[in-house]
Amino acid sequence: MPLSSLPSSRHGIYSYFKLTDSSTTSQMHKYIFFTPANAQIVHSGAACNVKDDNISERIYTIKEGDTLVLQCIVKGHPRPQVRWTKTAGSASDKFQETSIYNETLRIEGIQRVQGGRYYCKADNGVGVAAIKSIRVDVQYLDTPVLTVHQTISDVRGSYYQEKTVFLRCTVNSNPPARFIWKRGSMLIEQSKDNGVDIYEPLYTQGETKVLKLKNLRPKDFADYTCQVSVRNVCNIEDKSITFRLTNATSPPMIRLSVNDTVVVDPGQDVLLTCEVTAGFPQPNVTWTRYPGPLPLSALVRESTLILRAVTPADAGFYNCTAVNNVGNPARKNVNLVVRTMSNLTFQITPDSNKDSETIQMGRDLKLSCHVDATPQEKVNYTWYKNGVPVYNSETLILLRSDPDMAPGTSSLEIVDMKFRDLATYSCVANFPGSRVPELRVDVNISQNSVSPPVLSVPPGGQIVSVREGGNVELVCLVADGKPRPPILWSRTEKDLLMPSGRPIVETPDGRLRLRNVSRDMMGAYRCQTAPYNGLNIKRREAQVQLNVQYPPILDPVFQDVRSRNYQMVTLRCTVLRSNPPRLADIRWFRNGDFIRMPMPDLKEMPELKFKLEPNNNGSYECRVSNSAGTSTCTFNVTAQPYNAEFYFDTPNPVRILKGNNYSYTLQWTQRDPEATDPIIGYWINVRKNKQVLLSKQIDLKSKEPEKGVLMSHTISDLRIPLSYEVRLAPVTTYSTGDYVSRIIQYSEPYTYPRPSDHVCGFEDERICGFSQDRSDVFDWTRQNHLSQNPKRSANTGPETDRSGTKEGYYMYIEASRPRVKGDKARLLSPLFNVSSNRGPKGSGRVPYCVSFYYHMKGKHIGTLNVLLRVRSIASVDSVMWTKSGDQGSDWKKAFFGISPSGPFQIVFEGIRGPSYEGDIAIDDVSITIGKCKQENTVANAGKTGKIECDIFVCVERNITNQINTKKHLLFCTSHLCLCRLIQRN
Repeated sequence: MPLSSLPSSRHGIYSYFKLTDSSTTSQMHKYIFFTPANAQIVHSGAACNVKDDNISERIYTIKEGDTLVLQCIVKGHPRPQVRWTKTAGSASDKFQETSIYNETLRIEGIQRVQGGRYYCKADNGVGVAAIKSIRVDVQYLDTPVLTVHQTISDVRGSYYQEKTVFLRCTVNSNPPARFIWKRGSMLIEQSKDNGVDIYEPLYTQGETKVLKLKNLRPKDFADYTCQVSVRNVCNIEDKSITFRLTNATSPPMIRLSVNDTVVVDPGQDVLLTCEVTAGFPQPNVTWTRYPGPLPLSALVRESTLILRAVTPADAGFYNCTAVNNVGNPARKNVNLVVRTMSNLTFQITPDSNKDSETIQMGRDLKLSCHVDATPQEKVNYTWYKNGVPVYNSETLILLRSDPDMAPGTSSLEIVDMKFRDLATYSCVANFPGSRVPELRVDVNISQNSVSPPVLSVPPGGQIVSVREGGNVELVCLVADGKPRPPILWSRTEKDLLMPSGRPIVETPDGRLRLRNVSRDMMGAYRCQTAPYNGLNIKRREAQVQLNVQYPPILDPVFQDVRSRNYQMVTLRCTVLRSNPPRLADIRWFRNGDFIRMPMPDLKEMPELKFKLEPNNNGSYECRVSNSAGTSTCTFNVTAQPYNAEFYFDTPNPVRILKGNNYSYTLQWTQRDPEATDPIIGYWINVRKNKQVLLSKQIDLKSKEPEKGVLMSHTISDLRIPLSYEVRLAPVTTYSTGDYVSRIIQYSEPYTYPRPSDHVCGFEDERICGFSQDRSDVFDWTRQNHLSQNPKRSANTGPETDRSGTKEGYYMYIEASRPRVKGDKARLLSPLFNVSSNRGPKGSGRVPYCVSFYYHMKGKHIGTLNVLLRVRSIASVDSVMWTKSGDQGSDWKKAFFGISPSGPFQIVFEGIRGPSYEGDIAIDDVSITIGKCKQENTVANAGKTGKIECDIFVCVERNITNQINTKKHLLFCTSHLCLCRLIQRN
């Protein structure tokens, strides 16, 4: 098919690309490419510093308000899913509850509470998930707060008084701040002024320094400055605060214009004034409210708070605070109460001493009245009999607050009831002198107007059935009784709430209406008479059972079934639950068409067996019904192969071609290739801007994909620097699988550093491109004599670098705690490409010489290994040099030759010994092209006579069979290795 063309973004000409005709290759070991996830955290935000602490965890230091950007670089096949979580603080309000699924975590304007340990978890279902952590340390410095406290104490009786002043400076910072005190512009030094003390008090919040002025002197009345500094960490500037101390300095005092409690009607304006009566400097007055903030309508004018047209929501405690940083703040509180009144109820209590439930002449009767009000204790109740006020008498007793009832309940007791007491009684509740409307309730007391209630459930209403999602009404009726009380509904199961979320629901007519019923509402409901607005007697109650019917719950809801053609397939649909449990019908469908078959046994598990053929692939449904409805199991049955899975970790997939083009090596594995008919090839197409530029089938040439085996194909003549969408689908004899898609992007191919005669002495912080292996236990440390810990172990490690200068750096492993025996630290060289030059005659590989100095002093020295890591799709490590145990206090030189088959790295692996005197160091590393020269074998060229040589010199002279059998000493002169093996005594 013809190729579509595209304009080049770089040169403005039309370009095209094509697929190579090379067949797909599969050269790697089987199963190696289902690799577990591997993760590494890198940063690209505004970091002040990134370092490793003594437990091999990276610390990311950032200034508060800057942008945090963390990237989790993952490897693994299939492509891992990345999840960020966090401890010690919170990245957002819901960060710990809802993880962030993304390779990049970005937090704009990071705050101090968002510092802590961040975890990147990469999981692809192969092996154990990879978890990496990084600790984010947010740096900040607040403006300091300076407060002044004074004490006056008698000295030697009453002859004179000593006045002492404490200036307390407090600041919140990270890292800890340094404090500087000044009097005027002069630095205050405790050692030079006997009249001051500078100390750090115990049990203070934040960081605090106190300047104590003892027995005030005239010169002590001055301006005092507290300056705090975090030493310009993250470019955070110093901050300071100044206070003027005079003989008039005094703490604040205030008084309020109102009483401690203010009671008002809704709609009134409230004026609260907080008057400052003392304090120098002039105190600053603020108003706050608890609970919650000040109302939106609140207006503050200097020390006065104005509340317009208050509502019950404005009630609360209003706090006036005066602060001038001298002594303690002055505080006063006002409790604002807004009157409210609602829900007036009554109770009729027959003679409780006689267990009576009816009104009887000659017995006592109590009428009670209660209103929900604020303030409850300010409510006034007035009782009337046939419209005439009731006063206390021998037969009518008024109780302002009945101790036998709920607080705030008023009662009228009728003693030894007579016919004259049959009347209409009224209870009126109000706030005297208030504009809040009064509430009134009337109770008619007669022999025919009061009778106990009878609660009943209508016939057939004891069990109510409803389909899930429908509406239902539960009914409990008061068949008799005067007056008729309300009905209260609740769940009989303990701790279960009503569908509304409340424990009890009141219904005036006894009908509980439920909408959109769900199966969790199923169960028993209790209905009972309320103890108010009727007779206050033993409650009547009944129960109603709610039965929620729902269609069968099936498993699986959906299942993808793959099989080869002309093989038997069995589909099973399991009924987990059903209400009602009796099934009414089971039917099977293919692509929506009913499958005619014998009527299945409704008591057996629904099952369908058939032979899969090219013409009966499709969607199969098992529809299971009961009287409540129908549910479906869906099976996608097909001989279509599973999709391919792209491999994203191909090393250097881009190759630059002629004519401003590049090629891309695409790699993938096939998911479960044996599940369907043999895969004979792949359709691949490449698109740009949704335009298909090329579509072609890759022929596997009778080589079927195998599970876990990587396949490769090179797409060539792609235009630099464009990116493309690549779609790939497997092909069998009968069908084509689904396409999977990925974007391939142009990136500059990695330029391998070339080995040279340069010697790396680790003098630069970039350590010549060396890097720490993130998969080891701990890391190598760069150090020189000047940066050594003065408390370090004296009997291990070098004093200086190999050159003997105090300024020179080297790399070493620290064996002290928390390190334990066997812990490994690996230092990786840059990745070197093999030279394009040919090796010596008869050899196809170029030789290289690796040279370095090592220092292994200490009675607990472990092992230093040097490995050759040859990079390909799978890296292979080989030990090329090793040394264990104490090797003395001098730097010693070692070297060896290599002839790698591909891009390579040199790995220095330090293994901790049995205890802390086991520091191992390296210095002056070089990797050069060519064989190692004999003159380089001398361990110390400044010495003459016989000294010990490296064993690998003789390895190159093909006498390894003698060296490996026994321990020998190898002696050299200053210029020539004798390679003379002498039996060690």
